[in-house]
Amino acid sequence: MPMSDSPSSSIRGSELASDFTVSLDIDKRMYREDIAGSIAHAEMLGKQGIVSSEDVEAIIEGLRRIREEIEAGEFEWKPELEDIHINVEARLYELIGDTAGRLHTARSRNDQVATDARLYVKRVAGECRALCRELQRALLDRAEENVTTIVPGYTHLQRAQPVSFGHVLMAYYEMFGRDAEAFGSARATADMLPLGSGALAGATYPLDQEFVAERLGFSTVSANSMDAVSDRDFVLDFIFAAAKTMTHLSRLCEDIVVWSSEEFGFVRLSDAYSSGSSMMPQKRNPDYAELIRGKSGRVFGSLMSVMTTLKGLPLTYNRDLQEDKPPLMDAYDTVAASLAAAVGMVREISVNRDRMEAASQGDEILATDYADYLVRERGMPFREAYVRVAAIVHGESASDSDYPTITALDSINARDIPGGTAPWRVREAIMRAYGELGSARLSGEW
Repeated sequence: MPMSDSPSSSIRGSELASDFTVSLDIDKRMYREDIAGSIAHAEMLGKQGIVSSEDVEAIIEGLRRIREEIEAGEFEWKPELEDIHINVEARLYELIGDTAGRLHTARSRNDQVATDARLYVKRVAGECRALCRELQRALLDRAEENVTTIVPGYTHLQRAQPVSFGHVLMAYYEMFGRDAEAFGSARATADMLPLGSGALAGATYPLDQEFVAERLGFSTVSANSMDAVSDRDFVLDFIFAAAKTMTHLSRLCEDIVVWSSEEFGFVRLSDAYSSGSSMMPQKRNPDYAELIRGKSGRVFGSLMSVMTTLKGLPLTYNRDLQEDKPPLMDAYDTVAASLAAAVGMVREISVNRDRMEAASQGDEILATDYADYLVRERGMPFREAYVRVAAIVHGESASDSDYPTITALDSINARDIPGGTAPWRVREAIMRAYGELGSARLSGEW
């Protein structure tokens, strides 16, 4: 049907929007969410008798065609129409004429964009949670291969005590498990329908918000219309989960950078996740690990950006809230790409067991074990045992001839407590973890 009037004049009151106010390049990424929300809203308007069934059918058919055009790359985005919402509405006018104007009944761009953003966060939080689980699985597989591989454990980057390398990898498994839970919590925070709140005070029409919530997969509807259009806590929760994940990724990558250095030589990165030097032919640089470590700052900046935007806003909607989308989407892009890169890097890394075990030898790294021996076998207070062993280690006194020979394997076997590095405890943790990941898959979490 021909369009009888242009929404750019009736809605905006001017032909062109200033580039300063245009958000199209950012929010057009939410086209799926925007069109899904509009379809559900139209269905509800028809169900409630607010809009005729014929008009609803035309609106939905037009919206589905717009979605197809966008996905086929055939949709003409018009920056002068400022954002995704007006672009979609303008195209709907072109397709079905004045009937398009009925879609915005009982809806404001305020509750529309809040709905889009919540749907977007639910989707990307689910994707990031699944990526965390993939990384956990990669770590778990490598841990299972290295239960009895002995490596120095470090404090202050000084050799401290021998540990199972599988135990080391399981420490990161635990971190990314908490990250998966954080993304799940962010998804739960976003799981509330704000549509129906209007500009700020609610709608005067007999809406069925529960119907829309069910259509869009929300578990509940907003309890306060003013909070619903101005709340962005769910954005903060997602970016915080992303920032925490990047913190853990950065720690993992720092260890990989250290382990892969010539000085350590504990691991070797595959060619796909490292590069040579442009000048020094002998070099093998851990590029992916360093880039992931560096990208953590971007996500930290995104969190601070949104917190700063929100901290001074009065109720209810303010245009400042347009500035939540760039940091939200950049945080998602960064953490998702970093998680995917980390999965590949961990899966393809080579472990130099001989180098690890050679670095785990010597009396110094076993000093605590000798002190424990004096406590257990000679009844010595630990502080006295500590001083005596320290004197031997530092060459200040001679070692007793009747000290037993303690090996690195003896050391890790002795730490036979839940959460300890004894190999059978590590295997126990790995088997439990496989069960956890299996349950996550069965529940649809992936």
